[in-house]
Amino acid sequence: MDTTTQDQKFLVNCTFGADDVERATIAFILAATSSKTAETAVFATADAAGLCVRGGADGLAAEGYEPLDQLMRQYHDNGGMIWLCPACAKARGITAGDLREGVEIAGAPRTMAFLGSGARVLA
Repeated sequence: MDTTTQDQKFLVNCTFGADDVERATIAFILAATSSKTAETAVFATADAAGLCVRGGADGLAAEGYEPLDQLMRQYHDNGGMIWLCPACAKARGITAGDLREGVEIAGAPRTMAFLGSGARVLA
């Protein structure tokens, strides 16, 4: 079956944040790029939870890459969704009121349903 990118869905699992800015940046490069032509969601877990709060990506830029906050804004402007792991949020004391625009707390059931609807994982 031949599908266009308009019909495709992608999931990016981002586990890195300030602990490894380069890997977090690469995840959002993938997300921002795929969200230009396809429905895309980022499932933020572990240290990526810190990126999900207002100001959490401010000043983070890996050498030679676009600043992380800019990539996250591009991704959001493209209609990209960020789902923050509820357990990761709870462990860090993050509540819905702390979240940056475009982020919601949504866990494994939402992520699994997205994969079940045909989304492919980008690593």
